[in-house]
Amino acid sequence: MKVQVLGMSGDTVEELKKFHDKYKLNFPLAGDTSHKTLEAYGVWQEKMMYGMKKMGIVRSTYIIDAAGKITHVFPKVKADGHIHEVLAALKGQAG
Repeated sequence: MKVQVLGMSGDTVEELKKFHDKYKLNFPLAGDTSHKTLEAYGVWQEKMMYGMKKMGIVRSTYIIDAAGKITHVFPKVKADGHIHEVLAALKGQAG
């Protein structure tokens, strides 16, 4: 099964390069400083941080098939164990 992983955030290209290099990621990161794509996917939302409301990214994962159709959405992702959910969904999709 072939998959392409892409990370996206509202950070600048320079910030993303530092993050990418620091964590030695093996997939590309895309910056969306205008938040247009983040808003289109519904992940740019109002959040509560330290008792204050502010806009930010709600970490989410989308699986998009070869035809461009979203087949799975994982909202409000917690990193711990998430890879197992994604792999199970991809395995089910391949069958």
